[in-house]
Amino acid sequence: MAARRDTDRTADDGSTRERLVDAAVAVLAEEGPAEMKVRRISDRAGSSTITVYHHFGNVGGLLDAVVVRGYATLTGTLEDAAASNDDPGVQLFAMALGARGFAQRNPHLYDLMFGLSPRGTYRASAPLVPQQYFREAYAVLVRSCHRLVTAGRVDIDDPEQIAAQLWSLVHGFVSLEAAGHFADHSDPVASVLAPMAVAQLVGIGDDRARATRGALDAYATWTATAVE
Repeated sequence: MAARRDTDRTADDGSTRERLVDAAVAVLAEEGPAEMKVRRISDRAGSSTITVYHHFGNVGGLLDAVVVRGYATLTGTLEDAAASNDDPGVQLFAMALGARGFAQRNPHLYDLMFGLSPRGTYRASAPLVPQQYFREAYAVLVRSCHRLVTAGRVDIDDPEQIAAQLWSLVHGFVSLEAAGHFADHSDPVASVLAPMAVAQLVGIGDDRARATRGALDAYATWTATAVE
């Protein structure tokens, strides 16, 4: 044990910190939030338990770092969706598909990020810190909503208001799908998410044909990428 601690002391701090976050992400993905324990994570990282306390204060601090990692990944996913097409309607539906895909690949992480699962017996060490990173992901959505507004496609002139409605719509769909409520749908995106998103855009003033075409274009690109 002493030898391992000596190794920890001589390792680069950034490298050790990232290794612990990697280990925590892996334990969360494979075993769920109940196993997010200092001993379990430090063993996975090949470190001592004291290293967790040194870098994060406690396991709550480490969980905050996991949440930050999750939001960074989600932000990248949304940015890729925004870059996939010049049409803001296509961008927004591509973001919905990206967020859904992220949640499906990382169900425990998604739940932890949005407070849908407990952190075991641990409390967040700084509840407002993850909110900052949520805002970075959310800002990608707001920018595409701003493009929708400046293009004159909707009646609402506040992109933040549009983004809040769309985020709520997608988050609700993702959460219900994860809970198995759409298990009887052969394609929940086609039968639930797409029509709901189109109806939302039409409800704030977009043309139905254009909104539908944007959803179909994004869905076709997503399907082709999934097949590849």
